[in-house]
Amino acid sequence: MCSLILEDKEMKLKIASLGFFGVLLLTTGVSLGQNQGTSFSGRIQKVWEDGFKLQTNNRTLTVDTWDVCGDHTAKNLAVGDQVTITGEFEMREFDAFSITKMDGTRGCQATSNYQ
Repeated sequence: MCSLILEDKEMKLKIASLGFFGVLLLTTGVSLGQNQGTSFSGRIQKVWEDGFKLQTNNRTLTVDTWDVCGDHTAKNLAVGDQVTITGEFEMREFDAFSITKMDGTRGCQATSNYQ
């Protein structure tokens, strides 16, 4: 009888441990999935030195382009350009890793951020 109770407690402990690790893995998986990069396509509505507004089919994104264009976004992109961007969400902005125009060219050429 005593060994049966002990086995029952061990089983509950194992199940509880597995449940905890399952939740931990799901939470980690969601975080990793959000940071692996996402892509959007649309038309640029507004441009400023280090970003732009992109209108996709169902939403408007504020795109931070500093890592790709430095402070030269307006020299490389214009209102009305159709682009595809890849990147990740950081707070309320989308940080661009790459910008590709519809003709396949890069939206911004490699520039020094200190020019």
